[in-house]
Amino acid sequence: MVAVLAMLWAAVAAAGQFQLLMFERDGCGYCRQWSEEIGPAYPRTAEGQAAPLHRLDIKAPLPPGVTLTGRPPAFTPTFVLLSGGTEVGRIEGYAGDEFFWVLLDRLLRDAGWLAPAPPSDPAGTGP
Repeated sequence: MVAVLAMLWAAVAAAGQFQLLMFERDGCGYCRQWSEEIGPAYPRTAEGQAAPLHRLDIKAPLPPGVTLTGRPPAFTPTFVLLSGGTEVGRIEGYAGDEFFWVLLDRLLRDAGWLAPAPPSDPAGTGP
Protein backbone atom coordinates (compact mmCIF):
# COMPACT_ATOMS: atom_id res chain seq x y z
CA MET A 1 0.00 0.00 0.00
CA VAL A 2 2.84 2.42 0.84
CA ALA A 3 4.44 1.72 -2.54
CA VAL A 4 1.15 2.48 -4.32
CA LEU A 5 0.81 5.76 -2.38
CA ALA A 6 4.40 6.70 -3.24
CA MET A 7 3.75 6.03 -6.95
CA LEU A 8 0.55 8.08 -6.84
CA TRP A 9 2.28 11.07 -5.20
CA ALA A 10 5.18 10.84 -7.65
CA ALA A 11 2.76 10.89 -10.60
CA VAL A 12 0.87 13.87 -9.17
CA ALA A 13 4.08 15.81 -8.55
CA ALA A 14 5.39 15.04 -12.02
CA ALA A 15 2.18 16.26 -13.63
CA GLY A 16 2.48 19.64 -11.91
CA GLN A 17 -1.05 19.27 -10.65
CA PHE A 18 -2.31 21.21 -7.62
CA GLN A 19 -3.10 19.32 -4.44
CA LEU A 20 -4.45 20.62 -1.13
CA LEU A 21 -3.16 18.92 2.01
CA MET A 22 -5.23 19.31 5.16
CA PHE A 23 -3.22 18.65 8.30
CA GLU A 24 -5.58 17.74 11.13
CA ARG A 25 -5.67 15.91 14.44
CA ASP A 26 -8.23 13.93 16.41
CA GLY A 27 -10.38 16.14 18.59
CA CYS A 28 -9.75 19.35 16.61
CA GLY A 29 -13.00 21.33 16.75
CA TYR A 30 -11.99 23.58 13.85
CA CYS A 31 -11.18 20.52 11.72
CA ARG A 32 -14.63 19.13 12.52
CA GLN A 33 -16.23 22.49 11.67
CA TRP A 34 -14.40 22.58 8.30
CA SER A 35 -15.50 19.01 7.63
CA GLU A 36 -19.13 19.93 8.28
CA GLU A 37 -19.20 23.29 6.49
CA ILE A 38 -16.84 22.75 3.55
CA GLY A 39 -15.96 19.06 3.34
CA PRO A 40 -19.03 17.69 1.52
CA ALA A 41 -19.04 20.42 -1.14
CA TYR A 42 -15.29 20.82 -1.64
CA PRO A 43 -14.72 18.08 -4.25
CA ARG A 44 -17.63 19.41 -6.35
CA THR A 45 -16.26 22.98 -6.56
CA ALA A 46 -13.91 24.39 -9.20
CA GLU A 47 -11.30 24.78 -6.47
CA GLY A 48 -11.77 21.18 -5.36
CA GLN A 49 -11.41 19.97 -8.93
CA ALA A 50 -8.26 22.07 -9.39
CA ALA A 51 -6.70 21.06 -6.04
CA PRO A 52 -8.00 17.72 -4.76
CA LEU A 53 -7.92 17.41 -0.97
CA HIS A 54 -5.73 14.95 0.90
CA ARG A 55 -6.15 14.73 4.66
CA LEU A 56 -3.15 13.96 6.87
CA ASP A 57 -2.70 13.62 10.60
CA ILE A 58 -0.43 16.47 11.67
CA LYS A 59 2.00 13.97 13.21
CA ALA A 60 2.13 11.68 10.16
CA PRO A 61 5.15 11.72 7.87
CA LEU A 62 4.80 13.64 4.64
CA PRO A 63 3.90 11.61 1.57
CA PRO A 64 6.85 10.83 -0.71
CA GLY A 65 7.60 13.61 -3.16
CA VAL A 66 6.02 16.38 -1.03
CA THR A 67 8.22 19.37 -0.15
CA LEU A 68 7.17 22.01 2.34
CA THR A 69 8.87 25.37 1.93
CA GLY A 70 7.72 26.70 5.30
CA ARG A 71 8.02 25.27 8.77
CA PRO A 72 6.20 22.03 9.56
CA PRO A 73 2.51 22.60 10.34
CA ALA A 74 1.96 23.46 14.00
CA PHE A 75 -1.77 24.28 14.03
CA THR A 76 -4.82 22.32 12.96
CA PRO A 77 -6.22 22.60 10.53
CA THR A 78 -3.42 23.77 8.27
CA PHE A 79 -4.07 23.68 4.53
CA VAL A 80 -1.01 23.48 2.28
CA LEU A 81 -1.39 24.09 -1.43
CA LEU A 82 1.05 22.07 -3.52
CA SER A 83 2.04 22.54 -7.13
CA GLY A 84 4.04 19.68 -8.54
CA GLY A 85 4.52 18.36 -5.00
CA THR A 86 6.02 21.61 -3.64
CA GLU A 87 4.30 24.00 -1.27
CA VAL A 88 3.16 27.21 -2.94
CA GLY A 89 0.98 28.54 -0.11
CA ARG A 90 -0.82 27.71 3.10
CA ILE A 91 -3.78 28.62 5.26
CA GLU A 92 -3.35 28.16 9.00
CA GLY A 93 -6.52 27.63 10.97
CA TYR A 94 -10.16 27.87 10.00
CA ALA A 95 -12.18 31.03 10.66
CA GLY A 96 -15.32 30.09 8.77
CA ASP A 97 -16.40 29.18 5.27
CA GLU A 98 -16.27 32.67 3.73
CA PHE A 99 -12.70 33.29 4.88
CA PHE A 100 -11.61 29.83 3.71
CA TRP A 101 -12.92 30.29 0.16
CA VAL A 102 -11.41 33.77 -0.19
CA LEU A 103 -8.02 32.63 1.10
CA LEU A 104 -7.99 29.46 -1.01
CA ASP A 105 -8.97 31.38 -4.13
CA ARG A 106 -6.12 33.83 -3.49
CA LEU A 107 -3.61 30.98 -3.04
CA LEU A 108 -4.74 29.26 -6.23
CA ARG A 109 -4.66 32.47 -8.28
CA ASP A 110 -1.23 33.39 -6.92
CA ALA A 111 -0.07 29.93 -8.04
CA GLY A 112 -1.35 30.55 -11.57
CA TRP A 113 -4.78 28.93 -11.51
CA LEU A 114 -7.50 30.59 -13.55
CA ALA A 115 -11.01 30.01 -12.25
CA PRO A 116 -13.41 28.81 -14.93
CA ALA A 117 -15.67 31.48 -16.37
CA PRO A 118 -19.27 31.36 -15.18
CA PRO A 119 -21.60 29.70 -17.66
CA SER A 120 -23.03 32.06 -20.23
CA ASP A 121 -26.76 32.65 -20.51
CA PRO A 122 -27.44 32.33 -24.25
CA ALA A 123 -31.21 32.38 -23.72
CA GLY A 124 -31.01 35.68 -21.86
CA THR A 125 -32.99 34.32 -18.92
CA GLY A 126 -30.57 35.45 -16.23
CA PRO A 127 -31.09 38.32 -13.81
